[in-house]
Amino acid sequence: MRVKIFGAGSIGNHLAHAAKQLGWSVDICDVDRNALERTRVSIYPSRYGLWDPSIGLFHVSEAPVGNYDLIIIGTPPDTHINLLLQALSEDPKAILVEKPLCGPGLCGVEEIITKAVDKSFPIFIGYDHIVGRSCQFASKMVQNVATSNPKTLDVEFREHWGGIFQAHPWLTGPQDSYLGFYERGGGALGEHSHALNMWQYFAKLLGCGRVHTVSASLSYVKNEFVDYDEICCLNLTTENGMLGRCIQDVLTTPPRKMARIQYIDGFIEWHCNFHSGVDRVIECFDKKKPNVHDFAKTRPDDFIQELLHVSSHINCPELSPLNLKHGLETSLVIAAAHLSHSQKSTVNIDYTKGLTLAALSI
Repeated sequence: MRVKIFGAGSIGNHLAHAAKQLGWSVDICDVDRNALERTRVSIYPSRYGLWDPSIGLFHVSEAPVGNYDLIIIGTPPDTHINLLLQALSEDPKAILVEKPLCGPGLCGVEEIITKAVDKSFPIFIGYDHIVGRSCQFASKMVQNVATSNPKTLDVEFREHWGGIFQAHPWLTGPQDSYLGFYERGGGALGEHSHALNMWQYFAKLLGCGRVHTVSASLSYVKNEFVDYDEICCLNLTTENGMLGRCIQDVLTTPPRKMARIQYIDGFIEWHCNFHSGVDRVIECFDKKKPNVHDFAKTRPDDFIQELLHVSSHINCPELSPLNLKHGLETSLVIAAAHLSHSQKSTVNIDYTKGLTLAALSI
């Protein structure tokens, strides 16, 4: 695989390293030459021990165009749509866009949907948690459960974003990037939208359909420097009537990232980093002793699994939970959540009107 990565920040480095671990050819491009130099002398060697000189580094004005198998967009969310349109014109075998696809305004989504239909290659959105080994194990368990219908679903990604700034030492705080601005795709709803995406993923696996109604409460931080949501609490109802809850924040330490599917006679839980370097899946039914399944992993493993998944689904993207449609549905619910809070009302989603703001009503 020949890979081009837009963005020399943290995600760009993670995915470059993952691609090299798979033996792929990698070029990284960025609008900031300082970011490219920082990748070479600081980020990559500090994380992975040594800079790999086989990785090409290019200013975007000088980057090669065409002949790539995979184009990865690892830039801030408010730049994704324009870069995605550019990537579409290069006709790769696949495109991977970091989450979330865009900000809650969904600007440019209609054009992406229209142009993507005309292409023979897939677009994936980088919600890597749901294709990790532990979550996929939990997914198979969900599909194999021979029990009554699920009663509710809860997912939480609660994590203070200090870890993000440790991984981006050139940022002094949320005001220095999109993270401090919810309209640019930052804040808790955008940055930790893995939780919402996972909620939607499990709801579909359970046969409960897509999110139909959204009732949201958010806490915003707004001043002359930032405008972001620090915590969001979503009450969700699916097309088939299942109720559940999703909570995301940038406040909690130590982090808590988990999902729980509650049945009448038991439950299945997924935990990210239950212990350091270990994900855990727990199942318990009929009041029996819980079965515990642990999955050792490192941070680089998350991205290696993601790229393995993408490469194995290039010819069958409809079978991938990272496909464009599922990612768009997550962005649509993010938009619905902000609208719900601002109007202090439940928002309905009508998918017959497409995956744009036209689908939302109060």
